[in-house]
Formats: sequence, structure tokens, C-alpha cells
Amino acid sequence: MVRTLDIRLVAGTRNLGIAARRSRRTRAFALLLGALALAVAAACSDAEPAAVGTSTPTPPPAAAEGGNTLREVRDRGYVLVGVNDALPGFGFIRPDGTFAGFDVEFGHALAAAIFGDRERVQFVGVSAASRFEALRVHEIDVLIRNTTWTVSRDMQDMTFAVPNFYDGQGVMVRAEDGIDSLEDLDGAVVCALSGTTTQLNQEDTFAGTGVTYQPLVFDRTETLQEAFVAGRCDAWTADRSQLAARRAAYPKEAGGPEALVILSETLSKEPLAPATRSDDARWSDLVNWVVLGMIAAEELGVTSENVAAMAEDPPNQEVARLLGSTQEGTAFQAHPGLSPDFMRNVIAQVGNYGEVYDRFITPLGIERAGSLNALWTEGGLMYAPPFR
Repeated sequence: MVRTLDIRLVAGTRNLGIAARRSRRTRAFALLLGALALAVAAACSDAEPAAVGTSTPTPPPAAAEGGNTLREVRDRGYVLVGVNDALPGFGFIRPDGTFAGFDVEFGHALAAAIFGDRERVQFVGVSAASRFEALRVHEIDVLIRNTTWTVSRDMQDMTFAVPNFYDGQGVMVRAEDGIDSLEDLDGAVVCALSGTTTQLNQEDTFAGTGVTYQPLVFDRTETLQEAFVAGRCDAWTADRSQLAARRAAYPKEAGGPEALVILSETLSKEPLAPATRSDDARWSDLVNWVVLGMIAAEELGVTSENVAAMAEDPPNQEVARLLGSTQEGTAFQAHPGLSPDFMRNVIAQVGNYGEVYDRFITPLGIERAGSLNALWTEGGLMYAPPFR
């Protein structure tokens, strides 16, 4: 960025001759020109011109705030994404050893945006307790693991993208126990994961109600579920989406999904969003706009099935800009470190937001219609700023 300098040349005293005044002004002007030249050179030394109208990614300029994650990712050849490895629907490992899930697809979307290849990504399974440290020490480039955006996390050393799922904390109990509301939990043992927002939410919810409970905390979901099956827990609290995922996959020998009930009360707001380190603004913007681009694609009617046709003959300028279609010899350059058609690759290889939701979340029984995760045009909160 080149700053505008307010230059004021002050004349000398009246007894200075015309030649002396001109000499001083000339020297001052030369010094100012030199300073400006150095400032411009410093600001532009790491920048490279964007290749508009080509699908070949261009190297990014230096990040606005220290760090150059995109360049590191390119040099490495793949992006490192921290995900859940044991949550059905959101992040889990298939029998063949590959990662799958809603959050996992956003990792594939980043790879498609950066490399034009959704497979150039390595997923790292991180627990709720270890996820933030993994991000801080550069074991991962981005965290996409059903993580709640909070002020304490955002104001320290992390930057959150727009939420990719709006959730809320709930409570799950056994159907046979006859627990119908939070008031019925008086004296109950309530189990939760450590390193999450659930414990504080519990305290906030039950404070002053007269309901007493005994908290029991576990490091991993698997051990928590084992304790619940064994009867050590009367209730299980977590994000409602996590509870729905666990209920859908509850072991048949323990009664299957019908053995469990998720109470109607919602204890908190849980906007789940990808997180990056706060030392690289350009990288954070990239992650943010890949999510927003997938939301915008759904709103504009661009899908993995029609994206090629839409890019070839855009129905309007918004679609043309989103897909990086060439208009009069040029294409809209959204991010200086990516090719103009980066969202075309994302949608073609991963899909828009609704397609990803339908593949992984709808099968869990979490309906999107009428929820906060619906598009803003349908009463939800999924809303993307314009691509322009």
C-alpha cells in the first residue's frame, strides 16, 4: 500500500536569497522523492502481477500481517487440514482409511481452489483438546473441526471464517429413563468433552435454577460414548449436530438410535467455523471466501452439474465473476494469490454448500429447511457478500 503524503514546503526567512530558497526546496524535494521511492519499493518488492484471464494460479504477495501460508502450502504441494476423525457426518474415517464428512469437504474445497485438484490435501485428526495447539504450532494450516467461534478464541491468536454450520448445545438421554426436560436432570451425571465450550454453557444454563448435577469430562468422544453405554452418564451434552450424529450411529447392541432422545432445549449458540492463525490475513481471507463462494454458488443456482455450462455462458455478471469467466478478454480477480476461476474448480469438484449439506448432514436427520443453515432467502443465516 502506498500512503499519500501531505507535503508542505515552508519558505525560509525573508533575508534568505532566492537562490538559497530554491536550493533548500530542491534538496527537500529530492529527499522526499527518495523516501517515496523506498516506500513504494518496499511495498511492492514481494508482490507479483496477477495473471488475469488464465487458470494458472499466480504466486501470492506477502501477507498483510506476517506469514505467508499460501506460499508454504504451494511449496509443500498440499494443504494440511485439521478435522474430526470420529464424528459421523462431519469428520470420520471410512473403512478404507480415507477421511470423509461435511467439514472434510471444505478441506477438499481449499485444495481445489489452490491447486485445481481436490485431492491435494492431507487431513490430520485432532481432538477437541489438541486442535488449537495443532494450529498454533503449524501442524495444520487450517482447522475445520466443528469449532465454535467465540470472542476469547477470536481475540487471541486465531481468525475465524464465516460459520459453515450454525448449531446449539443440546442434551441427549436414554429414552427408558423418562427424562423430558432439563429440570429432570437434578442430581444427574452429565458427561461432556474437555476442551470445548460445553462445560461453561452447562454452568450458565443451570446457574440459579436449583438443578444440581455432577459433571464428568472425557478427552475423546469414543471414551465418552463407552461411559454412556456403560451407564456412567445419565446425560450427554454436546452440540446438537454432534448428538444427532452419535444417535444415528448408536450401536445396535446398546439399543440403536431409538434408545436415545435429544431434549428440545437448546443451551447455547454454537456458530461452527473454520479457524486460521491470526498472523496471515490473506490466508484467512482465502479460507473465508472459499466458504462464502460455496454459499454464493447455491444462491445463484450454480451446481457441480451445471458449472461448466454456467462458466461458458454466464446468465449474469455475478455468476461470471464468481466463476472467473472471461468477459471482453479479462476475468474478475477475486484473490491475488489464486486463479480467477478458483471457485469454478471448487464447485466442479466439491459442489455448492447445499450439495455438501445434502451429502453428509441430511442423512443424519438434521433437516435444513426452516433452520439457521438455510439460505437467507429461505429464512436462514447462510448469506454471502457479493462477488465484485
